[in-house]
Amino acid sequence: MSRLRIYDDQRHDAPLLSLTDHAAIAAELHKVGVRFEQWEASQPVAPGASQEDVIAAYRSDIDRLMAENGYQAVDVISLTPDHPDRAAFRQKFLNEHSHSEDEVRFFVAGAGQFTLHIDGKVYEVLCEQGDLIGVPDGTTHWFDMSESPYFVAIRLFTNVEGWVAQFTGSDIAERFPRMAPHPSAGKAS
Repeated sequence: MSRLRIYDDQRHDAPLLSLTDHAAIAAELHKVGVRFEQWEASQPVAPGASQEDVIAAYRSDIDRLMAENGYQAVDVISLTPDHPDRAAFRQKFLNEHSHSEDEVRFFVAGAGQFTLHIDGKVYEVLCEQGDLIGVPDGTTHWFDMSESPYFVAIRLFTNVEGWVAQFTGSDIAERFPRMAPHPSAGKAS
């Protein structure tokens, strides 16, 4: 189940607000310029589907976002608990950073946790299958996939070179909760 928890950036022990209703999450994130939507596949996507099959299943939504926002590239990332480089991939995203373009992710399967640092608050967004999140350029954030990652996500970019981060050097990400493994993580293939 998707979830939003909002904290004061000085207090990681007790959220100011916790939501699980998708419409309420979308409304709260919209206030800080973050896009949050739910998508459905136009055709079934089987486990282990190729990047081409995943993109084809969501082509109309991808085309809509590309036309609306000028995205130039799309790809698919897939990680499971048995991936040999899972720890290195996780570490790459765990420190606070920003981008000079929007970070747009759609979760086809599994889950991932985006944590945004905006105006003295920390927005912890657990994204599940069917969720699209669009983090505006310049927004400081970090991403956690847990120690046992399990997700397939479509990524859209305006920069054809893909993911490029500017790290802040702050240790704030270390003070907030990490993502627990997704229940499907034990079913790795």
